[in-house]
Amino acid sequence: MSGTTLAAADLVLAYERTTVVHGVSLRLQPGVVTALVGPNGSGKSTVLRSLARLHRAGRGTVSLADGPDAVRDVAQLSARDFSRRVTMLSQSRPHPSGLDVRDVVAYGRHPHRHRFAPLSDADRAAIEHALRLTGLSPMARRPVDHLSGGELQRVWLATCLAQQTDVLLLDEPTNHLDLRYQVEILDLIRDLADTRRALGVVLHDLNQAAAVADQVVLLHEGRVRAAGDPIHVLTAEHLTEVYGLTIRTAVDPETGRVRVQPVGRHRDRRDITVDERKR
Repeated sequence: MSGTTLAAADLVLAYERTTVVHGVSLRLQPGVVTALVGPNGSGKSTVLRSLARLHRAGRGTVSLADGPDAVRDVAQLSARDFSRRVTMLSQSRPHPSGLDVRDVVAYGRHPHRHRFAPLSDADRAAIEHALRLTGLSPMARRPVDHLSGGELQRVWLATCLAQQTDVLLLDEPTNHLDLRYQVEILDLIRDLADTRRALGVVLHDLNQAAAVADQVVLLHEGRVRAAGDPIHVLTAEHLTEVYGLTIRTAVDPETGRVRVQPVGRHRDRRDITVDERKR
């Protein structure tokens, strides 16, 4: 798979007359997982939607590049061409009815098929591969009406994978998943990056972001507060400022990754109680 970069330059995004993103720039590069983090309302999902051409920019550009001499404004691409290059797992998705899991995952092949054409061997191989990657093969014939929220989340992720794009945009991919599948999805994101895909991932869990991301973009009130290596972005100073509460950070000696610990009122009280018991 060729490496493709998806880049945003000086994005200004608004809902009606209210500007919510102010001059954000970022690059999603091949083989790199970029996590967008920040408080609710900081603009994470809005930026991701703009990268996916689902939110029109008031100012700024989004471009795709296969190399220094092959840069194209995504606005110039047809919908089919763009969807062969970029896919997005969004938070708000339709709830299909009357279909089984394999049928829904097959939707991911639409950019590669002519209208009303039957599935090709390549389509079927892509669908089966996506089902295996997301652990859905055993339930491929199960009606989606009978699935839990976490299972349906994996179905939509498999649909994105079946699309076989160079760039994947994932908005809260671990949402609704139990601990096992959260870990497996994070592992899968790392595996996808190893195949030279570019991944942009919105995450609320800062420890997940630290565990999976090569680069972190910390957003606050629609602006980039810090961007770069997780260890330099997810600092106690940055996070305490942005989230408005005391946050402690430390580096895990085994993994070398940042660990984030919010400090609430009850946490402090428990610490005092333990200290008093020790006396």
